[in-house]
Amino acid sequence: MTSFPAEYRIYRNLGYEDGIRLQRETLARVAGDHDRPGEVLFVEHKPVITCGRSGDGSNLLVDAAKLGEEGIEFFPTSRGGDVTYHGPGQWTVYPILRLDWYGRSLHRYLRLLEECVIVFLGKYGIEGGRRDGLTGTWVGGGKVAAVGVAVSRWVTWHGFALNINTDTTNFTRYMHPCGIHASEGSVATLAGLTGAQHDMLAVLPNLRHAMAEVLSLDLVESPDQAGDSVTR
Repeated sequence: MTSFPAEYRIYRNLGYEDGIRLQRETLARVAGDHDRPGEVLFVEHKPVITCGRSGDGSNLLVDAAKLGEEGIEFFPTSRGGDVTYHGPGQWTVYPILRLDWYGRSLHRYLRLLEECVIVFLGKYGIEGGRRDGLTGTWVGGGKVAAVGVAVSRWVTWHGFALNINTDTTNFTRYMHPCGIHASEGSVATLAGLTGAQHDMLAVLPNLRHAMAEVLSLDLVESPDQAGDSVTR
């Protein structure tokens, strides 16, 4: 079976704007050199609410000034989807990969990202799944991972946000996450599903293995990971 070369880096307590900059820099490297491995960034962001291309702000329940008073940034962004939250206790995963590897099919790639989370949850004895007409990975009526991507020069960026120990009130207090109202579904976390908190770094091997399996990646740590926000 063909595997595709990719390197990973880990960032914690990272501002969202810095995350965008890192993605753009990584995308330029990958798109500019066909022989260069893909990259996957595992990021734990500072608190931020982002709004993707499908959002018009109507699913945000408070204004940006109020968010700022509570220590949460608001950031319009170029991924697909509507409003969502990123912050401590959540891994936001940015695969910077060649869409050629997945038949240049964005639909197929989105389903593969959902499958990465399904396989990850299976390692904890949890059965994840999908809901018709909605992106992301669900356990029953609870959405445990949101998915929103972009593609530039046939290289993917943005990705998915997986709730590990996330404070879910940051979703319910400030927005209809991904445009989904409370009557349609809730937000789930690995901690809530297992009844225990999880060390953020300890779950990463399972997540990397799931991604390597589903996306056919030969995934190794980047030799040049550096920066004040990085945890090796």
